[in-house]
Amino acid sequence: MHMSPVRDEFRRSQVAIGALFFVLGFQYATWVSQVPALKARLDLGEAQIGLLLMTCGIGAAVSFPLVAVLMRRLGSRLLSVVSALALGVILLALSVVPNYPVTLLVLFCDGVAVGALNVAMNAQGAALEARFERTTMSRLHATFSAGSLLAALLASGVNAFTGTLAAHFGLAALLLAVLVVAARPGLLADGPQQDEAASSAEKKERKGFALPAVATLWMGLAMVFGTVTEGAMNDWSALYLKDVVHAGGGLAPMGIAVVSVMMVCARIFADGWRTRFGDGRLVRVGSLLAGLGLALALLVGGVVPTLLGFACVGLGVAAVTPCVYVAAARQGSDALSLVAAMGTTGLLAGPAVIGFIAGATSLVWGMAAVAASAAIVSLCATRIRWPQREAPAEPADVRLAADPT
Repeated sequence: MHMSPVRDEFRRSQVAIGALFFVLGFQYATWVSQVPALKARLDLGEAQIGLLLMTCGIGAAVSFPLVAVLMRRLGSRLLSVVSALALGVILLALSVVPNYPVTLLVLFCDGVAVGALNVAMNAQGAALEARFERTTMSRLHATFSAGSLLAALLASGVNAFTGTLAAHFGLAALLLAVLVVAARPGLLADGPQQDEAASSAEKKERKGFALPAVATLWMGLAMVFGTVTEGAMNDWSALYLKDVVHAGGGLAPMGIAVVSVMMVCARIFADGWRTRFGDGRLVRVGSLLAGLGLALALLVGGVVPTLLGFACVGLGVAAVTPCVYVAAARQGSDALSLVAAMGTTGLLAGPAVIGFIAGATSLVWGMAAVAASAAIVSLCATRIRWPQREAPAEPADVRLAADPT
C-alpha cells in the first residue's frame, strides 16, 4: 500500500536530515581514525596531538556567536549544506597540511564547521518534529553513531590497500559531497514553522545582544552535565575496568562497547518513549537511572556489576541530548546555538575534569563524579519547560491526508 503524500514528505525529510547527522559522525571519525598517520607525518609528540584534539573542540565551543548570526541570516537549511560541504573541504585540507601550525588552524576551522552543522541540523530536526507533530530526534541522533561506525570501517578498508591520507580523505570527502547534494532537496525550507518555534523573546532581541533567559541556562546546564557523562564514559570506562575492576585485556574495551550499544539501541526506541511519556519525564528518569546505576556499580564492584552500571548510563543518557535540543530549538536559534556550544564545552572539558579528580583522589571518585553529573541532569530537567504533546491517538500525517482541504 502506497504511503500518503504527507507521510512520503515526512520520510523524505527525515532521511535527508538524518544524512546530516550521518555526515557529522562520519567526518569526525574519519579524521580521528588517521591521527596516528598525522602524528607520524608531522613528527608530533603526545602533547601536540592532545592540543590538536583540543583545538577542534575549542573551535566548536567558541563558534556560538558566529553560528547564532549565521542561523539568523542564512537559515538552518542553507547553513546545514554549507557547513557539511565545508567539512569535506577540511578533510582535503588535512590530507595536504604542510606543518603543525597549519594543521591547528585547519582543525580550529573544523570545530567551527562542526558547531555550525550541529546547530543547523538539530534545528532542522526540531522543525521536522514541529511540522509533522511526530517525534524523530532520537533516531536522527542514532544516525550520528552509524556515520562514525561506517567511517571506522572505511578507514580500515582503505588502510588495507594504501596508507596515504590523500586517498582516504579524498574518498571520504567525495562520499560526503554526494550525500549532502542528494540530501539537500529533502531539507526543510526555513519558513513560518521555524519562526513559530522561536520564542517571542528572541524575536524582540534579534536586533541586539541580550543575556540568555534563565530557561536557556537550565537547558545549557543539562546539556553540559549530560555530555560530561557521555564523554567521560567513552574516555575512562576502559581504564576503570582495567585498573580498578582488574578486568582482563579483552574485557577492558567492553565498557565503551556496552555504553555505545545501549545508547544506539535506546535512541532507536526513544522517540516512541518520548511520545508516550513526554520528554521531561524521559530525561528525568533516564538520567537518574544513569546516575544511580553507575553509583551502585561503583559500590558493588566486580566486572559484571560494572558493565551493568555502564549499560544503565548508556540507556539513561541516550535521550538527554535529543530532548534538550528540541526544547532549545523551541526558544529560537540563539538559544539553540548557546546550548549546543555549552554541550560541546562539556564534551571537551568533562573528561579532563574527571581526570583531575581521579589524579587528586582516585578513579573511583572520578567515576563517582560522572554519576553525580547524571543526577544533576535530572535536577536540571525539573526546571526546563518541555514540549507538551497530546496522546498519540492518530498520526498527524494520517489526519492531514484525510482532510481534502
